[in-house]
Amino acid sequence: MELKTHISVNNLSVFYGNEPALKNVTVDIPDKKITVIIGPSGCGKTTLLKSFNRMLEAVEGIKISGAVLVDGENIFDPGIEITGVRKKMGLLSQRPYPLPMSIYDNVAYGPRIHGLKKKKELDRIVEHYLKESSLWEEVKDRLYTPASKLSIGQQQRLCLARGLAVEPEIILGDEPTSALDPKSSQRIEARFLELKKDYTIVVVTHILRQARRLADYVIFLYLGELIEHGPANQIFDNPKQEMTREYIQGVIS
Repeated sequence: MELKTHISVNNLSVFYGNEPALKNVTVDIPDKKITVIIGPSGCGKTTLLKSFNRMLEAVEGIKISGAVLVDGENIFDPGIEITGVRKKMGLLSQRPYPLPMSIYDNVAYGPRIHGLKKKKELDRIVEHYLKESSLWEEVKDRLYTPASKLSIGQQQRLCLARGLAVEPEIILGDEPTSALDPKSSQRIEARFLELKKDYTIVVVTHILRQARRLADYVIFLYLGELIEHGPANQIFDNPKQEMTREYIQGVIS
């Protein structure tokens, strides 16, 4: 079955100063699937992920060439509206960063920024996305308490709710469970598996067990180069490249 493409990466190269981080990467990210980017530390996983929402440009001395098409539009075109690009993306970082405000205001923050003022509608949005993030039952009686009082696992689910509340098309996860305990990690993974029916999800992980649990599609990077990509069962069970096989077997890391 042919997969519908949501993000197309075409000959993407990224340099930090004179150091190459990505070298001529070309790959398609399928729509409404979980794509997992794997590879050892420093291979370019996070660089590739952050190219999708143009967060790379905050880094001094960075040089980018090539194209990243989202819904057929090159997000690196000079006339592109960056806010619109980022609105399509919900980002979960390695560690949760709740805003210094209440649980309610964290989720309502994005919709308010985009002009929504009616409290009844904000109430509906907050409840809906806290439920989407499997957090509602735990916090519904303390919505106006500081988000900083939540456990780190709850904070990560709150950040997921906050990202979803602006109605993105794509969820990006940069090792989103690396700071969490096993139970909290399971909750985030479970949400991803349920959310993929509505969202394209791209996750960076260094944990191959997690990649096997989550991935519909896999991208394997090594030293900034795209070594192999394809459906998860092909990459994990019958990789075409010897380097992919060695990485999955733990021969190289």
